[in-house]
Amino acid sequence: MKLSTQAPGRRLVLRGLPPYLPIAGALLLFPSSAFADSVTDWSAFADQVIAGAGAPPQQYRVLAMTQVAVHDALNSIDPRYRTYSIVGAMNPNASPDAAVARAAADVLRASMPSQVAAIDAQYAASIAALPACPASAPQCINQGIDAGAAAAAAILQLRQGDGSATPHLPYTLAPGPGVYQPTPPTPPPPAPYPQFAGWGNLKTFAILNRSQFFAPPAPALRLKSRAYADEYNEVKLMGSFAVRNAAPDSEESRVARYFPGGGANLNAIARGVVAGKSLDRWQHARLFAMVNIAVNDALISTFRAKFHYNFWRPYTAIRWADDGNPLTQSDPTWTTYITTPPYPDYPCGLPTTMGAGAQVMRSYFGTDQLPYTLTAAGITRSYTRLSDAESDSVDARVYGGIHFRFGCEAGVVQSRKVGKWVYHTQLRANHRR
Repeated sequence: MKLSTQAPGRRLVLRGLPPYLPIAGALLLFPSSAFADSVTDWSAFADQVIAGAGAPPQQYRVLAMTQVAVHDALNSIDPRYRTYSIVGAMNPNASPDAAVARAAADVLRASMPSQVAAIDAQYAASIAALPACPASAPQCINQGIDAGAAAAAAILQLRQGDGSATPHLPYTLAPGPGVYQPTPPTPPPPAPYPQFAGWGNLKTFAILNRSQFFAPPAPALRLKSRAYADEYNEVKLMGSFAVRNAAPDSEESRVARYFPGGGANLNAIARGVVAGKSLDRWQHARLFAMVNIAVNDALISTFRAKFHYNFWRPYTAIRWADDGNPLTQSDPTWTTYITTPPYPDYPCGLPTTMGAGAQVMRSYFGTDQLPYTLTAAGITRSYTRLSDAESDSVDARVYGGIHFRFGCEAGVVQSRKVGKWVYHTQLRANHRR
């Protein structure tokens, strides 16, 4: 399917048929085996250890802090862009690479105690590989380390008490038509279920408030509508375990596995997009910071909407005896191709991440034509336009049987607005240099 990049306000133009998304686990393919600089190196390393932060909403919060710290550290040495946090000016002779390493390592260490050994090893190797300081600036490495430490401390302090310590809240809604209910397999005790009911209460990084880009009510939320019946019947057919598992090498089945298997890793996508573009560390840092800020804020908005509408998942809907719509036919044995994540349907999280990150990159480069190739879940896919990847991420959730299409489309539309907001308001060029 193709998802329009035109301004929202009308039905998205589509082509198409009548669990958690891991950030790590994706492999980018480009001509060189090495990344461009220390910023991209540390972005790739963060992906390797980020599972220690928890589930994707928690991961993107840590990645946003990490990339903000890297950006601010560089700009405290050479202020090309406005910093996010208040960081004092550092010695202009300080080593930028030392600053990047210390900024990233400090945020990752503070956020993921289980990964400290790996982080320490990466940091030690990064510092050891730095060239010796010139005679004119004999303390350049230590000065860079100081810059990184200050930037990391600033963002960590700013995010204290942001609500991330209480991601889950009790869920007490009784079963009923249209009402979200747990879907198997439920997490074993003592894991809360559903999850992330509190994530919509987090302090945002950039948008003015958690409801600024709130997904509006959709016609398909009305169970007796034709719109709902169309959505129901599509996912019932296209997301069925029996249908997808019978043709695991079909385009639909591969798309369904690819995106939750790492194909929606916006940091890996961003590294692929910038490969060969000759951007410097400051430009990489700004782009990566804005991508992660946008994804984080879009997910906050999405989870706020999820637990406002509390709309049921296809697994519950299709097995429900009678939803009151004569155009739907229940099936008590129906099951999904992909395991359903433990929270309500509308709007969708994975397309939210794609829409937010892709829009930042579109705004940054001024085009949708930003090719990349990414391998995830053992599947390699190449895209020439970011909007095609967004559209496939929508399809993936329908083909996986875990979302109605309208919620996935809403996720992309609303998160694009977040991406535009972040690009136009954050980390602006410093014209006072």
